[in-house]
Amino acid sequence: MGEAPFEGIVEAHHREIHRYLGRLTRGSAIADDLAQETFLRAYRSWKALPEGANVRAWLFTIATNVMRNHFRGEKRRTRAHDTVKASTREAGPDRPDGAASASEALTLVESVVATLPLKQRSAFVLRKVHELEYDAIGGALGCSADSARAHVFQALRKIRHGLDGRELTAVPEVPR
Repeated sequence: MGEAPFEGIVEAHHREIHRYLGRLTRGSAIADDLAQETFLRAYRSWKALPEGANVRAWLFTIATNVMRNHFRGEKRRTRAHDTVKASTREAGPDRPDGAASASEALTLVESVVATLPLKQRSAFVLRKVHELEYDAIGGALGCSADSARAHVFQALRKIRHGLDGRELTAVPEVPR
């Protein structure tokens, strides 16, 4: 797929891939590293990409795999340090009573989304934030379009359940 130089692909898609990873990792520095790794892997396999392939979906697939590997490594590191963390871990900070500001509402929604299983969280972000079709989401997550649809449905159900009983005075707008 040598028609378009790879630099053009990076320019066209880097911001969106970075935002996707940032939403899933909730950390800009981590998203920076994962986006860089995504495009490094994409560059390595760029010439093998078939003519007419959906480059955007291909990049989301690579980003999702890079992120999965990151979370697997984090899980191993976390298990190794669990005994130390258990003694110092405290309950989350108290929230003031009353109406939540838009910032607090967004934080609340993000915290509920962060508790979703990785496939559901990824499918939700790809569909609702990046507006990918279910076929592309399925390709990125290594499942069928129907499974991707089910992951989004389950994520929405869990988000609604997680927010149940919590008062949101302002519906947060997710930045694109």
